Amino acid sequence: MNRRSVVRNAGLGAVAATALAAPAIAQGAPEVRWRMTSSFPKSLDTLYGAGEHFVRRVAQLTDNKFQIRLFAAGEIVPALQALDATQNGTVECSHTASYYYVGKDPTFAFDTAVPFGLNTRQHNAWVYHGGGLELMREFYKAYDVTAYLLSHTGAQMGGWYRKEIRNLDDLKGLKMRIGGFAGQVLTKLGVVPQQIAGGDIYSALEKGTIDAAEWVGPYDDQKLGFNKVAPFYYYPGWWEGGAALSLFVNQKAIDALPEVYRNAIEAAAGEVVAWSVAKYDAQNPRALRELVASGTRLAPFPQPVLEACFNAAQELYTETAAANPRFKRVLDHYMAFRREQVLWSRVAEGSFDTFMARLSANNRI
Repeated sequence: MNRRSVVRNAGLGAVAATALAAPAIAQGAPEVRWRMTSSFPKSLDTLYGAGEHFVRRVAQLTDNKFQIRLFAAGEIVPALQALDATQNGTVECSHTASYYYVGKDPTFAFDTAVPFGLNTRQHNAWVYHGGGLELMREFYKAYDVTAYLLSHTGAQMGGWYRKEIRNLDDLKGLKMRIGGFAGQVLTKLGVVPQQIAGGDIYSALEKGTIDAAEWVGPYDDQKLGFNKVAPFYYYPGWWEGGAALSLFVNQKAIDALPEVYRNAIEAAAGEVVAWSVAKYDAQNPRALRELVASGTRLAPFPQPVLEACFNAAQELYTETAAANPRFKRVLDHYMAFRREQVLWSRVAEGSFDTFMARLSANNRI
């Protein structure tokens, strides 16, 4: 037998062994069917699309043995009841923003975003390597769920306003759709926060039920048409320097899964985090240009407004931590991590980004 035949036959043997092994593994794996509810409408191809991407990858990674059927907000339960549906077993899992549930406990806010908190990369660092995931999972035990980081929006915009925001007086009495802990911060400045699901914001703005609304950023906001009913678009969204979305999984359901399926959930969720950030970064610049070209009045929040919001946030952190030991435990850990991250950013990426922004402002890039 010549050398080529030996090599060829050895290769065929390896392929045959693989072909035999793969079906054996597949045959031994159970068929599992789950349902997953989203807090987002199908029209948002990155927020809802993150859930689509996730369930597709889980199926692919398990040879279609583990399939999760995704439902949009309102198809099984309303958008803001995703956690409750997961907790009580109506569905096995959900894709939602944890800060929708600060009414249950303000500690929920940390898994998504808190005012003047971490940016996208910093939040990912806290979750994956800074102990954040372990802290939050310990908190979630009381709700019979576990959590994974599933998607990320990046830094968000400061929202749409029917009137100009020139100073703090313009905030007083303002009825604003805003989620999470930030609504409590703005209450200190006279704003009346409203918790409204994404699919209902447009009609509330159009009818004047609310005076302002924050959602995500140019790509999603353009899709929802907010520029048609509110002309002023402010930045930055200081309450969401990086907003993460969670995959909540019923604890009994996850405990019943084979380890290989749990690994598939973790791998698919991590992939979607990278996918979602990249998609928003790719789509937001074009959308913002189109919004401004169509008449949107883009402006930064006045510095005195930002300073007042920052001070109000610090007050609220102190008050909440004094009354809630669970919140204090996560807050202390989170803020210590933020301190180190901001210091590092000032040295490297922050200084680089500032220089590049100055070049952009001078039309040099």
